[in-house]
Amino acid sequence: MEEEIKMYLDDARDTMGKAVEHINRELQRIRAGKALPSMLDGIKIDYYGVETPIAQAASITSGDARTLLIKPFERPIIGKIEKAIRDSDLGLNPQNDGELIRITIPPLTEERRKALVKQVKQEGEAGKVSIRNIRKDTNSTLKDLQKDGASEDAIKLAEEKVQKLTDEFIVKIDDLLTKKETELMTV
Repeated sequence: MEEEIKMYLDDARDTMGKAVEHINRELQRIRAGKALPSMLDGIKIDYYGVETPIAQAASITSGDARTLLIKPFERPIIGKIEKAIRDSDLGLNPQNDGELIRITIPPLTEERRKALVKQVKQEGEAGKVSIRNIRKDTNSTLKDLQKDGASEDAIKLAEEKVQKLTDEFIVKIDDLLTKKETELMTV
């Protein structure tokens, strides 16, 4: 039983870690007025009939703090990339010169910054809910183990460990949120 309890605790730690990684990726996609290639991670194009991330069909570099340069690996897809960026919810206006796509990132207005901070908080809350759901599922599994013969003390100890894990990962999410909010509100 001890091995099984340890396995469930390790699984909870791994799953909570993945939830934090997911939140971190989502927060990186929220632009802070700086040109980051990761801003385009969620945008896909039709590349020979397959939905493909732009980063797999082109090289994306930062020309400077406010400019992204996208050089497609094949010239015919430049229009598809431009259209995908324009149609995305990022509010970017790509400029196509036939070989390169240049995106100038406009500075954020105060109103837009506040809207992005609100979006960051929503992402963070979704992450915290995910962590709490993992805790709930793990505790439920532990209760089932108790019904199958695990000692009450071992289950209580395991539940305390799950709570410590939950607290630890929620603090990690809070740290990510604070960092992103500071980044967004810095002019």
